[in-house]
Amino acid sequence: MTVESLSVGLKKGFKVTSRARPVRPVSRKGHLSKRVKFIRDIVREVSGYAPYERRIIELLKVSKDKRALKLAKRRLGTHSRGKAKREELQDALAQMRKAASAHH
Repeated sequence: MTVESLSVGLKKGFKVTSRARPVRPVSRKGHLSKRVKFIRDIVREVSGYAPYERRIIELLKVSKDKRALKLAKRRLGTHSRGKAKREELQDALAQMRKAASAHH
C-alpha cells in the first residue's frame, strides 16, 4: 500500500511536484551592494566614529566585552542591534591592530 495521496494521515492530500520559484526583487531587499559598501566605507573614513562608538572601542581594548555590549544596547535600543554594533567595532579594532602591526 502506498503512503502517498491518502485522504487521511500525516502526509495526506494530493501529491504535487514543487517547482523552483524565480528570485523576486523583494527577496533582494536589504542585500548590501558593492557601491553602497564603498560609499559607507568612505563616509566612515572621512567622518570617523561617534563618541559612544569610540567609548565602546576603548572598552573592547581593555577586553570589557560585556560592558561594551551594555553601552551599545543602551545607545541603540535593542539587544540585537547592540550585539551587531559590538561585533562591527570588534572587527574595526582588529583591522586597526592589523594595520598597526603591518605599519611597524
